[in-house]
Amino acid sequence: MADLWMPGATRADVGDHAPCDTQYPPKAIAHITWDRNATAASPADLVPYANLKVYFTGAGRPVAPHILWDPFEGRFAQFYPANSRSKSLADASGGTRTNRAGKVVIQVEALFFPYCRYGGKVYPRLVDTPRKGWDQLHAWVKSWGVPDAWPMGRPVDFVSRRSDSVWETRGGWYGHSQVPENSHQDPGSWPDFPVKEDDMPSAEEIADAVWAKQLASPTAPTGTDPNRSAGTFLRWGDQHHREVMTRLAAVEEELAALKAQK
Repeated sequence: MADLWMPGATRADVGDHAPCDTQYPPKAIAHITWDRNATAASPADLVPYANLKVYFTGAGRPVAPHILWDPFEGRFAQFYPANSRSKSLADASGGTRTNRAGKVVIQVEALFFPYCRYGGKVYPRLVDTPRKGWDQLHAWVKSWGVPDAWPMGRPVDFVSRRSDSVWETRGGWYGHSQVPENSHQDPGSWPDFPVKEDDMPSAEEIADAVWAKQLASPTAPTGTDPNRSAGTFLRWGDQHHREVMTRLAAVEEELAALKAQK
């Protein structure tokens, strides 16, 4: 069974637990704390992690998430167990119960605002941070059945995109900007799902799959082709071998880029 409390997180239970609406698919919600409004011309110091932890156990308890994540140092505080709803989403009366609409609805507040300054460096986007602890956080959320998917698209800006029907029917990760009944536009960006090298197909497997597809192509010379000859087939094979090798080189470059991101 998955852990109710994320391993390695500081437990700061605020009580007030309540069940989720388990008839809906499991979800995770990505937020940023957005404590200050800064700009490229006027950056601001990051609010200390300890301040946010105190806030969510005190005055901010009515809007506390499950997890406060510090992407600069890899620290976590957890305020609700995974199987309880938390309260970081607006929830209008009579509509979908946003904070509960899933087998789990795990809400994550990343300690971040655009153009925050930390350690003397300015960070325009969350994905520009060191993203420390993301692999551990992702693994814990995934252990609760939340699929590696962004049903409304992975956030890349602060534009709101919302769909009641998608929200009701599809599990995965949602930005605060993608949840019905809410007006916030965060997180603006979010780390991609970790890719384990063991999960990647080898170059040989990719080449075999592409070659098999090419051999099954209707353009391949067949025994019913009146113009078929050994030379025709060999020339066709040489041509497609070159195409496969070109595609394989491109795939290898993509694999190398993915490994470099880890």
